[in-house]
Amino acid sequence: MVKAISILGSTGSIGRQTAQAAGRLGIPVLALAARRDVDRLEEQARQLRPKYISVMDPAAAKKLRERLSDTDIEIGEGEESLIAAAAVEGADCVVTGISGSVGLRPTLAAIRRKRRIALANKETLVCAGEIVMAEAARCGAEILPVDSEHSAIFQSMAGRDKSELRRILLTGSGGPFRGWTPEQTKDVTPERAVRHPNWSMGAKISIDSATMMNKGLEFIEAMHLFAVTPDQIRVVIHPESAIHSMVELLDGTVIAQLGVPDMGLPIQYALTYPERRESAAKPMDFAALGSMHFEDPDLDKLPCLRLAMECARARGTAPCVLSAANEIAVGAFLGHRIGYNDIYRVVASAVERAAFIAQPTLEEILASDAQARELVRREIG
Repeated sequence: MVKAISILGSTGSIGRQTAQAAGRLGIPVLALAARRDVDRLEEQARQLRPKYISVMDPAAAKKLRERLSDTDIEIGEGEESLIAAAAVEGADCVVTGISGSVGLRPTLAAIRRKRRIALANKETLVCAGEIVMAEAARCGAEILPVDSEHSAIFQSMAGRDKSELRRILLTGSGGPFRGWTPEQTKDVTPERAVRHPNWSMGAKISIDSATMMNKGLEFIEAMHLFAVTPDQIRVVIHPESAIHSMVELLDGTVIAQLGVPDMGLPIQYALTYPERRESAAKPMDFAALGSMHFEDPDLDKLPCLRLAMECARARGTAPCVLSAANEIAVGAFLGHRIGYNDIYRVVASAVERAAFIAQPTLEEILASDAQARELVRREIG
């Protein structure tokens, strides 16, 4: 089990659940990082007593300093402070729950200090998976997935050599609009789209789950985490969310990881690995579950998933452009500036128009990210 942690994205859903898990397990939290939620940061600071807090927004950082003037907590601001939070002295694990490509540089900084990375930031591997995984191998840093699906794959492969793997079966519930046509989803509101049938998540990931862009990003992430090709990953719709993912071995054996839909479980496992500890999750009630169902995704009805799978095969900067464009598009939808079906339209447009680089450097990836965001902003107006 890890000895002390930093939490990037501490005020979000993953960050809050990580803080709760750390409290139950008696793991000190040495650093927090968030964008601008001063109220929640102050509450967390007084409860967890970290050494350092990173606040992306300078005005929010100033306000937090005033509120915490009676403490000795150091408060940094801006993107560079994220790196300081990831590299805080004494932490042997960094939980990357912050959303967006902004998590890339602090994750690399933590990797270079041989910290365990409890990875909840999809964009890190979606945008720069080859660079990040190569750097982790070079530095001897662990990357443990916090996404329930990737944690399930990791657990299902425990003790097995990768040469035994035939393919990954990546499950997804299908979201709140499973089976709906574009005609049916054209008037969907943000308030309706964030209501996931099984999981309690933040607004952005809830929208991604509705469009199934989230499953597409997980498809790309799985390629890098487990060093597999796109042809070795199959997406399976599983509405009950009881099986979090599966692996099929060469002899035809399928190993699945099951559990209640509670993000606290993969978060805790990333902190306690290779140990298991008592958790706050409810035990599975198989009698109440009754039955489980599976189906192939209809890619005509799920264009965001199809687009993500195409970008996975293209590699290079395509996944980065996809992810960055989607982040801006989802933000615009949540702000009622575009419609639900427009998310796919503007993201696909950005992927088509952005410059493509087959083997990008880190600087070129960050430039592609910025270009994609600007393309979407201009299209939305």
